[in-house]
Amino acid sequence: MDKANELVARGADRHRSGRLAEAESLYRRALRLNADHPDALNLLGLAMRSRGALAEGLVHSARAVALAPDKPVILANYGAGLAEAGQLDQAIPVMQAALARAPADAVTWRNLGQALAAKGEARAALEPLLTAAKLAPEIPDVWLALAHAHADCGDAVGARAAATAALTCAGRDRAAAEQARFMLAALGEGEAPPRAPAGYVRKLFDQFAPRFDTELEVRLNYRTPALLAEAIGAMLPANAALSVLDMGCGTGLSGLALKPLARRLEGVDLSPRMLDAARARGIYTALHEADLLAFLPTRRAAYDLIAAADVLNYLGDLAPALAAMRAALRANGVAAFSLETGDIAPFELAEGMRYRHAPAHARALAEAAGFAVLSETLVTLREERGLPVAGLLMILQ
Repeated sequence: MDKANELVARGADRHRSGRLAEAESLYRRALRLNADHPDALNLLGLAMRSRGALAEGLVHSARAVALAPDKPVILANYGAGLAEAGQLDQAIPVMQAALARAPADAVTWRNLGQALAAKGEARAALEPLLTAAKLAPEIPDVWLALAHAHADCGDAVGARAAATAALTCAGRDRAAAEQARFMLAALGEGEAPPRAPAGYVRKLFDQFAPRFDTELEVRLNYRTPALLAEAIGAMLPANAALSVLDMGCGTGLSGLALKPLARRLEGVDLSPRMLDAARARGIYTALHEADLLAFLPTRRAAYDLIAAADVLNYLGDLAPALAAMRAALRANGVAAFSLETGDIAPFELAEGMRYRHAPAHARALAEAAGFAVLSETLVTLREERGLPVAGLLMILQ
């Protein structure tokens, strides 16, 4: 074994044990000896993706593919990186090329299915996901991906069967088991929990971040941030200059709408990749990676305005969030948020894995938390599967 290969092997050993910084250093040392070492470039790209340097990691992965275009593991890693970056049209043929060379790669079959589903081709996603499930029936994430694809196709029976299989094989994987139970509850199997699992929400929006703005504004006609900011503005004096918290700020779409009202604008979100996108906008004074129910109690009487566009849809029981918002507001402070609406009180968990709330119950909870209701407006929040999503904007003080 030459020195470069030895360094790559040592780096891979560190990589497998989670010591990414050491692994990356060893890969770079190998590349100083042989700048065209495809395995070093491939593994360096993978390590960089793992620590969040996605764009730079893809550069190394692309070089690896150029040097070893027929090596399936290199193609598979590059395809997964492209999908992670939201470049689905480029990712899909790369993963297909990997699978043509390594048809027993269950993880890449799953990644291909997820990429097709993310592109809106849920029916096309079923075959690769079923193949992945046959090859690796012990992996709960494969069954969960298949359950989501069935649900996107409107096949509740198939979705329940796949989610049940995920739960059966989850074993000690608490996150997978929690997500499987949550999905089953959304499909009518079991009682809905008081909130969506935090790990599920973080993973969902980390995956969604690269294509979030385009997906919502172009495909789903998303209007909630603008509608909410307009409703808030109607309740405030002209030229308001407030300390504002954008709760569940995502990529900063809501922050753009709130910025004209803000003297100081902070954002909080569970997803680090969404926060990266929000940070790139340059509109926030501070950004925080945290669960809102953990974050708000640390900011007592800190804000004049707390706004949450399409955030409380991931909570069933609104009482803890309303109490925490009330405590984080200054005297005469305003809380403003959107809800998806439904007829079942107090709430229902819909098949889309978001909660719908009965307006009268939400109003009662707000008043119990010490708020006065300034306004309620029924709106269409966005479209989903070509149909309008009914919602409510609430402004409280």
